[in-house]
Amino acid sequence: MMGEPVADMCDQLVKAVNVMMDAESSQIYRLEALKFCEEFKEKCSFCVPCGLQLADKTQTAVVRHFGLQILEHVIKFRWNNMPQQEKVQLKNCAMGLLSTGTYPILEEESHIKDVLSRIIVEMIKREWPQHWPDMLKEMEALTSVGEAQTELVMLILLRLAEDVITFRTLPTQRRRDIQQTLTQNMESIFSFLLAILQLHVDEYRKLAKAHCRVGVATLNTLAGYIDWVALANITNDNCRLLEMLCLLLSETELQLEAAECLLIAISRKGKLEDRKPLMVLFDDVAMHYILSAAQPVWAGVVERHYTFLKRLCQVLCALGSQLCSLENVMPQNLTGKIYIFLPFEKCSFLRSSTQITWGTLFRHEILSKDPVIIQMTIKYFRATMTNLVKTGFPSSNDSPSCEYSRHDFDSDEDFNSFFNSFRAQQGEVVRNACRIVPLEAFQIAAEWLQYQISAPIDIGTTVSKTAEGLCSILSPSVVQWDAMTFFTESVVGKIFKNVEDEVQLPVDQGIELLQAVLNYNTQDPLILSCVLTNVSVLFPFVTHRPHFLPQVLYKLFASITFEVVEESKAPRTRAVKNIRRHACSSIIKMSRDYPQFILPCFDMMYNHVKKLFSSEALLNMLEKCALMEALVLISNQFKDYNKQKQFLEELMATVAARWTSDEMRRVLWDPALFLDFVGADQLAAEGTEHTTGINRSRLSFCVYTILGVVKRARWPADLEEAKAGGFVVGYTPNGAPIYRNPCSAQVLALLPNLLALIRTLNSLFLPENICRLSETFSKAYDMIEVEKNMVLGLPQPALDIYDPPVYKTHLERMQGFFCTLYDNCYHTLGKAGLSLQQDFYTIEGLAEQIVGSAFVSLDNVPDHRLRTMLHILLSHYLLCPLLGPLFAYMLQWYVDNLLPSVCSEEEEEDESCEENQEMLEEQLVRLLTREVLDLLSKSTLLGERSDYWDEEMMSTESQAVAVSPAQPTGELTELGKCFLKHEDIYMTLLTISFTSLSWKDTSNCHRSASIVCWTLLRQVVGGNLLPEAVTWFYTSVLKGLQMHGQHEICNSALTQLALLMYENLRPRYMELRTVMTQIPNITHSSALDQYDQRLLEPSSAQRLGEKKRKDQFKKLIAGAVGKALAQQFKKEVHIRNLPSLFKKPKPEKRDILETSECGALAALFSPALDDI
Repeated sequence: MMGEPVADMCDQLVKAVNVMMDAESSQIYRLEALKFCEEFKEKCSFCVPCGLQLADKTQTAVVRHFGLQILEHVIKFRWNNMPQQEKVQLKNCAMGLLSTGTYPILEEESHIKDVLSRIIVEMIKREWPQHWPDMLKEMEALTSVGEAQTELVMLILLRLAEDVITFRTLPTQRRRDIQQTLTQNMESIFSFLLAILQLHVDEYRKLAKAHCRVGVATLNTLAGYIDWVALANITNDNCRLLEMLCLLLSETELQLEAAECLLIAISRKGKLEDRKPLMVLFDDVAMHYILSAAQPVWAGVVERHYTFLKRLCQVLCALGSQLCSLENVMPQNLTGKIYIFLPFEKCSFLRSSTQITWGTLFRHEILSKDPVIIQMTIKYFRATMTNLVKTGFPSSNDSPSCEYSRHDFDSDEDFNSFFNSFRAQQGEVVRNACRIVPLEAFQIAAEWLQYQISAPIDIGTTVSKTAEGLCSILSPSVVQWDAMTFFTESVVGKIFKNVEDEVQLPVDQGIELLQAVLNYNTQDPLILSCVLTNVSVLFPFVTHRPHFLPQVLYKLFASITFEVVEESKAPRTRAVKNIRRHACSSIIKMSRDYPQFILPCFDMMYNHVKKLFSSEALLNMLEKCALMEALVLISNQFKDYNKQKQFLEELMATVAARWTSDEMRRVLWDPALFLDFVGADQLAAEGTEHTTGINRSRLSFCVYTILGVVKRARWPADLEEAKAGGFVVGYTPNGAPIYRNPCSAQVLALLPNLLALIRTLNSLFLPENICRLSETFSKAYDMIEVEKNMVLGLPQPALDIYDPPVYKTHLERMQGFFCTLYDNCYHTLGKAGLSLQQDFYTIEGLAEQIVGSAFVSLDNVPDHRLRTMLHILLSHYLLCPLLGPLFAYMLQWYVDNLLPSVCSEEEEEDESCEENQEMLEEQLVRLLTREVLDLLSKSTLLGERSDYWDEEMMSTESQAVAVSPAQPTGELTELGKCFLKHEDIYMTLLTISFTSLSWKDTSNCHRSASIVCWTLLRQVVGGNLLPEAVTWFYTSVLKGLQMHGQHEICNSALTQLALLMYENLRPRYMELRTVMTQIPNITHSSALDQYDQRLLEPSSAQRLGEKKRKDQFKKLIAGAVGKALAQQFKKEVHIRNLPSLFKKPKPEKRDILETSECGALAALFSPALDDI
């Protein structure tokens, strides 16, 4: 009979639970009720009887759930201290709840089933198999009680597998015991599960809904085991499991779970021999069930069925991967089997899911040569022609895939982003497929191109706002042209690489296509953009027919001045701007890739450019600079220093005269005059023309021109040609040639004003100059939206299908001007060293001049501009004398910016500060610190290569070859060794590196800990480091552990760094022991004494191996490792180990010199052993 206290407490708990779950309860009452319940679970001595009473079926669902939670809490936190009799009693009560304590399967709440299964699993984790050997038999017996009990048994087995195998929430020994016992019994477990599945599926087919629920639970449980059991368990009994799963694909209520199981099974890795039985799924019968399962789904888009179709698609892709792995077990009728990857033509998402499999097949060394795959490649090309057409937007109804898109994407922008990546996937696969049948692929592309040229333009329903009768980006003609152009680009780009015999190249057909493209005239900018791309794609054929070159150039030059409405003063639309920019880029690309081929047309091009330049309004500054860059690239083929120098002087004459004029000098050297010159100190009303716009344009043009010449002008790559052309002026002591750049004289003459401009730009951020900004341009120095989006990682702007004219406010134009001018100045200065070489570095007082310009007023320069300086200027490694003062400044910047931000986190946030601005500033600080650490490591550590440097080289040098990224060697570069000789600079580097360990940036922390810190510190370990410095370095590592120890990758790197420092510095610095004693849970431990003893006595017999030393050290510093916020107040669950069932006996230690057993040592050398 229940005692009175238990009944009273149950009444109070019921009231408390009802208060907590009542939506009308006030927050105060809800918190009081929660506190009462939690205190009851922690302190009450009769939790078990109360829990059992509350879990009774007569209670409401929420009360029952709370009662079961009480029992779970008791098992998790009190089990170790409970008497054996109470454990047995609780176990029996829990099993009683399983058999009689629930409602029928269709009536019982899912959360009740879940917590009930958790209770049993918690007991299993603590007692099975040692103290509960019959657990599996008891579970099997429960399934005979009814469907509800069978489902609960499935939930228990699933949760047990998840806790033991997937989440590993047990101590190592307990997990090993349970896993090995499960493995030993796996054959009987699988037989049991399959029998349950077969029984209840048969009953379900008799329209018994309850049995369907059991079938779903059983399939979910199988999914939890198939992932890790031996493959033999899956393929036993002639793959009976796989056969059942294939059959269940046709059962509407079970097909999704069956597909999940099938996917996990087919995706298994392992020995090829063990995986061969999986090829049974390529049999005609299995394939029939798999493919027929997809057919009814197309009648309408139901979410569950669509999810099933995605799983089915993944199943087919996994089959394809197995086929590629097991190419020696080729199935019969492969043609029909490979066709399985083409049935998903109605849904873009499903089509994208098959691309990886197609790519793997086409790249496969053996399968790609199979006649069936070759035949399927052609079919894939045909299917891709449809897949590349951008249709299926969620807001449209122009394609069967629109309905599916509405399930996958929230907006047209989301679909557009997905489709761009999907198209890139297809492009990669098409390029791989071209290796197999390059000529056939070209034929398909040619047919498509010819069809588009002959097809009339269909503008569709969404017309452009550019002009009447023009297409929008979603017009039928545009999406077709766009798809065809992408396909042609992917195919033609590979044909020259994949057709080994030049005689087989379809040159005549390529030229015929090019002629058709050149003759195609359209005033629609979106279609013309595709036409220009096709001109560039087909241009390599012109190298076999040089007389077509002038026609190509005329087509491109005509597009540079393209206008939809002549003499219009309205701003150009984005599409028109893109056409002009596209044409310029095409000319630059051809001049870069085929300069020798275009050289005969140089004079014609130069004269045409002069003609275009004669009208200042005909081209904007970017278009002018692009044409100048193209001419410079071609002039590199003069291979005559004097001739090229004379050409560059003529090309830059106008810019040089304007840049070095007295008026420009005054403007560039005085911030106040500069602001007046660009109009930033003047008011400007929207809708009126800003008169100083022409000044900004001319100033930008000068800087763009200098940058273009510095970036493109080069000497010949061949040494003999360079010597013959007068580019070589001497040799270094080691015999390397010293080149001179034909643009050196012109650029050096312009350099003083460039440095003055940089100094003036930095000075603009001084308070007295900011005050000079007018109200209109008060935010002229702020980040532009594009920069903000890049820093925050936000997606591109919304999809604009109408392409209206691009109107910019006066402020936006001013912001863009300052942004590009600042960037281009540093680009020019950074590339000057690479381009001009000794002519640049021998400038008298170069370091002082740059310090006096680029480093002026840095305290006032905002972070986004400071990042520009680091990223662009110093990533070229060209200004080595500046690195010392720069690192010293950046260290002070860290102190001023990072420490206050860390300390102020606890304080109240300023309500007036916008959330987005805070995020922007925080992300900027994070990016800036990464830039500095990047600069530090790549300038001092050997093997650290700048990706930025490689990209720049690749983009400007046609002869450049790809270099595999080098790994850090742990040694210093020559520059790093120079820093080592200067104690103040080197200590600054060490301070930055060790300080970065505790910043709130895990990537910075990991890089510093694993690569930078020890490499720098190791160089000075043998020196006379001050004890205070050593203590600070070591404390910084422990602070890093406190901040980032919750992340495994950082924890590992920081622990290794701390171990290296302690073992190398502890013998000389007793202060490190003092630091160690301040770590929590180590003060009164003798473990530190033992560790120190082994460390300080290397010859000691107690010296441990590296792994044991590291494990022991990890235990010593465990108190310094920080935890995630969610884990800091979590109550620990302790599961005791039981006597191991599988412990291997240790071999008995014997003395080899012991002679009591027949003279063991002497017996080793017995003559009788010579015959062995």
